[in-house]
Amino acid sequence: MNNRKGLIFNIQRYSLNDGEGIRTIVFFKGCPLRCPWCSNPESQSFETEYMKSNVNGNIKTIGKWYTVDEIIKEALKDEVFFNTSGGGVTLSGGEVLAQGEFIEELLKELKENDINTAIETCGYGNINVLKKILPYVDTVFFDLKITDNQKSKEIIKGDFDTIKKNFIESTKSNRVIPRVPYIPGYTDDIENIDEILNIVKKCNLKEIHVLPYHNYGMSKYEGLGREYELKNTEIPKKETMEKIKKYIENKGFKIIIGG
Repeated sequence: MNNRKGLIFNIQRYSLNDGEGIRTIVFFKGCPLRCPWCSNPESQSFETEYMKSNVNGNIKTIGKWYTVDEIIKEALKDEVFFNTSGGGVTLSGGEVLAQGEFIEELLKELKENDINTAIETCGYGNINVLKKILPYVDTVFFDLKITDNQKSKEIIKGDFDTIKKNFIESTKSNRVIPRVPYIPGYTDDIENIDEILNIVKKCNLKEIHVLPYHNYGMSKYEGLGREYELKNTEIPKKETMEKIKKYIENKGFKIIIGG
């Protein structure tokens, strides 16, 4: 019996967008970064929080402690869907690297149960933690945001050098899909895009996912009593994303908008 606990803020079933097949996504609470465009602000704090619903005004508790065994039990409820669709479990966040020991034990248990595994990471964490968990991960979805080290530290509160090292480490033995959040005024300048493409190319990866900015999480900031910094930022037009798609394709990559 495994009694180590991790702080989770959601378990989402029947997802089709976070890995192959039908997936169950386990969202871990706590992230060292503070991206202004984050659509899950309730994922950032490493403590339980309370969020007011904009629909009915009810107060919801965000964050619950789970043991490895409890999550495995939840995952196995969907085993038939994993087997018939080629799906599995995706660990997301917050940031999975921030709860490294728990994540490592959970991934081991998932693999012992023959469940396909994926993680979604911002890449900002201890490289030794990353090395320990990678043997138990089938697919790594890895965010690449701001390549200028100083800008990265100022805007998202983490240096890109660390993220880049962890990205390169991930590509040595794992299937890695780089994801680029396309955020007007933050990540969309062509120099930044080109540098990301250079890094991806050097790692011999051919596929890249670009995630257009959206403001779906705005109401969550209100519910947490926080200000949403990007409230005046416009959603990228379809034509803009088509131009970016063609630009990246012309560089020799397969690109998926949305991921």
